[in-house]
Amino acid sequence: MLIFDMDGTLIDSNGLWRDVDIAFLARRGMPYTKEYYEGVAHTIFPKAAEFTRAYCGIEDTEEQIMAEWMDLAGDLYSTAVDVKPGVRAFLEQCRSRGDRMVLLTSSVPAHCHTAMEHLQLTQYFEKIYLAAELRMEKKDPQIYRLVAEELGVQPEDCTFYDDSVAACRAAREAGMEVIGVYDDFFRETEEEMRQICHRYIMSFEELLS
Repeated sequence: MLIFDMDGTLIDSNGLWRDVDIAFLARRGMPYTKEYYEGVAHTIFPKAAEFTRAYCGIEDTEEQIMAEWMDLAGDLYSTAVDVKPGVRAFLEQCRSRGDRMVLLTSSVPAHCHTAMEHLQLTQYFEKIYLAAELRMEKKDPQIYRLVAEELGVQPEDCTFYDDSVAACRAAREAGMEVIGVYDDFFRETEEEMRQICHRYIMSFEELLS
């Protein structure tokens, strides 16, 4: 069973959220910091909004914060993101081998479905698991055990692909084989990723046979 993250793994979208975060903070006269990035990166929307409200010390409700993020992101998932190098060819290769594939993402559900349909990636996956709908974060090993159980497999029979240190660490703790995927947004974590993951790739092109 192959389990893929979306943002920063299959599609080149992490920079989009960095720009949204920078714009959101700038409206409040605040800089974009590593502390803020670590608080919101690869976190489901409600948790990220909760963190942002406390971090910024603002009166905006979490719903207002999320609405502003959605407004800032606009329609970029249908216009400005693309698949990362080698992704489509690797998915085709896996499908031709008969591999089962699912998606597990912290992305906003609407953005996930928009991007997957726009980039014609939905066809490769038997199911899309949304962390927001599971009400769990990908930093929690239990989410991987839950997905494996729902798929009728053991975590040890799954290979997980992600660009985030926290997600890779949690998936490995759950018992999965973990393939770390380089993303420029997380370039500072490359050394840590190489230590955590069973394998670390710069591009899916490395996995093509």
